[in-house]
Amino acid sequence: MNILLIGSGGREHALARAIQASPLCTRLVTAPGNPGTAQHGTNAAIDVADHAAVIELCRREAIDFVVVGPEAPLVAGIVDALSAAGIRAFGPSRAAAQLEGSKAFTKELAREFGIPTAGFARFTDAAAAKRYVRQEGAPIVVKADGLAAGKGVVVAATVEEAEAAVEAMLGGSLGEAGAEVVIEECLVGEEASFFALCDGGHAVPLGTAQDHKRAFDGDQGPNTGGMGAYSPAPVLTPALEAEVMETIIRPTLDGMRERGTPFTGILYAGLMITAEGPKLIEYNVRLGDPEAQVILPRMRTDILAAMVAAADGVLDEVEISWSDFAALTVVMAAKGYPGAVEKGSAIRGVEDANRRDLVTVFHAGTALRGEELVANGGRVLAVTALAPTIAEAQAKAYEAVRAIDWPAGFYRTDIGRRAVEHSG
Repeated sequence: MNILLIGSGGREHALARAIQASPLCTRLVTAPGNPGTAQHGTNAAIDVADHAAVIELCRREAIDFVVVGPEAPLVAGIVDALSAAGIRAFGPSRAAAQLEGSKAFTKELAREFGIPTAGFARFTDAAAAKRYVRQEGAPIVVKADGLAAGKGVVVAATVEEAEAAVEAMLGGSLGEAGAEVVIEECLVGEEASFFALCDGGHAVPLGTAQDHKRAFDGDQGPNTGGMGAYSPAPVLTPALEAEVMETIIRPTLDGMRERGTPFTGILYAGLMITAEGPKLIEYNVRLGDPEAQVILPRMRTDILAAMVAAADGVLDEVEISWSDFAALTVVMAAKGYPGAVEKGSAIRGVEDANRRDLVTVFHAGTALRGEELVANGGRVLAVTALAPTIAEAQAKAYEAVRAIDWPAGFYRTDIGRRAVEHSG
């Protein structure tokens, strides 16, 4: 099969590596891709928001199957456009992608179908929202309803902080994404990520992970898209995984089907493991980044074959198998991230890091300037290691990170701390 992969980040490099390894893959094109995805096929420099351009590329390259990496094209209806053009694609329809595209949509679904989640209220009026905040007290969580590139959630420690978040979001700081806010109770527990592959009617678990959102060691500093991750998540025991499938994933699939918008693709449940059991924080409708960089290297099952089965509605024939090894990834980001960053700084030593046993350096925000690798974004590299334990994977990943010479970058030095404490 000729495959088109849409996206340009570390998740897409991890997907490109896994897809190219499939016996089903004849040729892989990634649009727009990055220097990492180019190692596994060819890149096509098109605007993936232009659905007509994507369809034209599929026809020109005789593409048999499209895999969509990031959320924005899914929420914008790329799968619907491809399907209408007779092109097979993996991912949810625009209607089903509302599970990520609208936090209010997901909260209402959870309420309707009895899915455990935080108590909430929705607002488009700032005065009413602030009255609710004062009534509920802090800590409290304020979320922009729409996609906000990781900037739409404020966990407010004080009423004043929550009111400021309401004022900013409803005042237009996030554009259309903040036209409505969802205000939630602040759940207490340990966060974890649970992934499920879905075909509209069936779901199979697709691994667990925990990531580190804050920019600096000790979970300090601003929230980011993720500074590192590890898999599996020790907090999600087999019994808890079964509970998540039973109380969260399956009711979601049933509810979406009942509403006439069946969900096909990867359902990524952000969870809080509370004293009352697992509760849904939010859904994403694709693999996480950097979670993909630790889940895909652990998969023994052919991911492309599993995606094709999901798209064809025959996921009940698929069984996912895993390596016994753990994986840990450390994100190297440009100084200043998640704020403004300078592009173009030179990166050396990636080949040396990649040569190490069971280490892969995934490209996220990189570019080539002639033969030289340079930074081209906020999160730039994800250095992933596999080992029998998370502690060993942690040591191996950091050894590889230290082999990379990039003075303009920074990274956290404590990725995997919680997991190592669990195992200790």
